Amino acid sequence: MLIIQVTNAREVVRQRIGRLGERLIGKVADADVQVEKELMKEMEIAFQEFGIEARILSVSGVKTDEMNCLEIPLKVRSEKDVFLKDE
Repeated sequence: MLIIQVTNAREVVRQRIGRLGERLIGKVADADVQVEKELMKEMEIAFQEFGIEARILSVSGVKTDEMNCLEIPLKVRSEKDVFLKDE
């Protein structure tokens, strides 16, 4: 399994749309989403050329820390504590 974290999405978008367009990043367009979308298209083409079948996911909230551990925050919808009944 591969995990690819794009670390310079704002710079990539700035190069593609210029400084004026950069002002829209965060207001109209999310740089990470735009770069991931284009990267996924390119990966699809490359995988097809190599005969690779794959599932490519773009997710939010997942991070890596300074020790290269994957952090996956959980959004808890509900919680219930279960205790054993006294007999």
